Amino acid sequence: MGTSVRVARGAGDGPAAARSDDERSAAVVLLADADATSRRELEALLLDRGFRVMSVGDGQAALDLIDREVIDVVLLALDLPKVSGLNVLAAMPALQTDARFVVMAESSTVASAVEAMKAGAYDFLEKPLDSDRLLQVIGRVLEDVSAGREVRCIRRSASERGLSAIVGRTAVMHRMFRLVERVAPTRANVLVTGETGSGKDLVARAVHDLSPRAEAPFIAVSCSAIPSSLLEAELFGHTRGSFTGAVQSRRGLIEEAGGGTLFLDEISTLSEDVQVKLLRVLQDRRVQRVGSSNPVSVDFRLVAATNTDLSRLVQRGDFREDLFFRLDVFPIEVPPLRERPDDILPLADHFLSRFAAEHEITAPRLSPTTLSRMVSYGWPGNVRELENFIERSLIMYPGARSFPFDLPRTGQVHEEAELIERAAEDHWTLERLEREYLLSTLERNLWRQSAAAEILGINRRTIHRKLNRYREQGLVPALEE
Repeated sequence: MGTSVRVARGAGDGPAAARSDDERSAAVVLLADADATSRRELEALLLDRGFRVMSVGDGQAALDLIDREVIDVVLLALDLPKVSGLNVLAAMPALQTDARFVVMAESSTVASAVEAMKAGAYDFLEKPLDSDRLLQVIGRVLEDVSAGREVRCIRRSASERGLSAIVGRTAVMHRMFRLVERVAPTRANVLVTGETGSGKDLVARAVHDLSPRAEAPFIAVSCSAIPSSLLEAELFGHTRGSFTGAVQSRRGLIEEAGGGTLFLDEISTLSEDVQVKLLRVLQDRRVQRVGSSNPVSVDFRLVAATNTDLSRLVQRGDFREDLFFRLDVFPIEVPPLRERPDDILPLADHFLSRFAAEHEITAPRLSPTTLSRMVSYGWPGNVRELENFIERSLIMYPGARSFPFDLPRTGQVHEEAELIERAAEDHWTLERLEREYLLSTLERNLWRQSAAAEILGINRRTIHRKLNRYREQGLVPALEE
């Protein structure tokens, strides 16, 4: 029998009638039953209560509808032709649906009904159906479906908030995002690896923000920034008089992170003594303050980060192997910026907007030449170097129409050497080298042709003539005059 869909509204009465017309009319019930008479009676009942009803007479038709429609409740008979009700339930894990399945069966097939419940059915109704009981079950199902969708919506919103600080649209970044979303709800230790400036701290924060611990403290510690002699007391706490200067007892940062997340950045710099104590805390979930013999129970999630290959340090004997395996439960690698050049311009726009608002400076438009040089540059300092470049340039050239790609770290000499190196690698013609050097000089001087002419030892008319030729050839946009 083919699929039929009928839509009606009705005030009705009974348990499901307590729902508003909009709620009931939005709810879709799929009725899968080989008995045409029973199907018609159920359709009439459900339509009278304001539900949308889809009706099929075999299991294959039911699977087809579930695969392409948004369905809330499936009233499923077990004795369906083509594909049995039990086989429809068996296909649930592969179906992209959050529908709940309510099994309908004769009292003589109770054993099959029990099997159906084990296969994931929400509830069981004995035929012939009692209308009040049916509407009660559907009402509970719809509340459950609504709650489940709300939770997913909240999780999706939290996911967007947690990862919003990380700008990235490339495939490698999306893979990293999926790893963060996968591990965040768990209690597993996370080891974030990546080069300096790549954004490991943002990943650690995202893991915390997407976890059930998001409302609890996020304690970040740069292990290399604290002298080794003080780090032990900072992490584990101390009692009064336990060392010179300990004028009062103090909880350590591990205890401060109770219920939340402890982020240990540059963990490769931990001393042997601190490694031993940290390993013991991770094993026992108890911390012992310096100078105390009474351990304190702690509940925290550890996220560690390093720009060093810890496995190599383990091989050299500079890092404990047992601690490494405790940390490396779920590794996440942050890709360097040079491996995701398509993220450079979105990052630049992000930093331009942020720092322009922060410093109350009008954000300039980045010229095509500047953008081209930014994309081709290797960014050894990764995202942090790009961030610093954008902020520095905004401050250096306030109100400018655009600013040059000028890195004080290297200076003009480096840029000219890099230009010649690129020319040799890409086999530029002399004309191309001249053009690039002219544009580079103009860019460094904010496109002031008189200043560039003085540096190059030519007059402004020559520069103007060359720029016109470049524009005619489509090599320089009109905006760069």
